Amino acid sequence: MKVQGKMFLWLAVFILIMGIVYGVWSKEPAGTTALFMGFGLSIMIGYYLAFTARRVDQLAQDNKEADVADEAGEVGFFSPHSWQPLSLGVGGALAFMGVVFGWWLLYFSAPLIMLGLWGWVFEYYHGENRTQ
Repeated sequence: MKVQGKMFLWLAVFILIMGIVYGVWSKEPAGTTALFMGFGLSIMIGYYLAFTARRVDQLAQDNKEADVADEAGEVGFFSPHSWQPLSLGVGGALAFMGVVFGWWLLYFSAPLIMLGLWGWVFEYYHGENRTQ
C-alpha cells in the first residue's frame, strides 16, 4: 500500500501544479475548480493509503525482493454462469437511451434492471446451489 499512497500523493502534487498553471493562463473558473477538487481527492486517497500502510503487514508489492508468486492466492469467487449482467446491461442501455429518446423508455428498462438485480442478489439461494 505504500506504493499506491506515494503514487496518489505525487499525482496530487502534479494536479496542484497543473491547476495553478491552468488557472493563471486560462482564467476559467470551472476547470480550475475541478483541478483543485481533483487535488483534494488525490490527497485524501493518498493520505488514507499511506496511513493504512503503516498499520498493516507489509505486502509483497512493498518488498523489493518479492516474487510475483508471493502475492498469489485466491482472489475471490466469480460466478461462471450468470445471465444477470446481460439483463442489467440491456436495462441500463435502455435507461440511458430514455434520456435521449424519451422518458417512456424507463417503463421498459426499470423492470429489466430490477429483474437483473433481484436475480444477481438471489442467484445462489435457489436451485442446485441453494445450500452453498
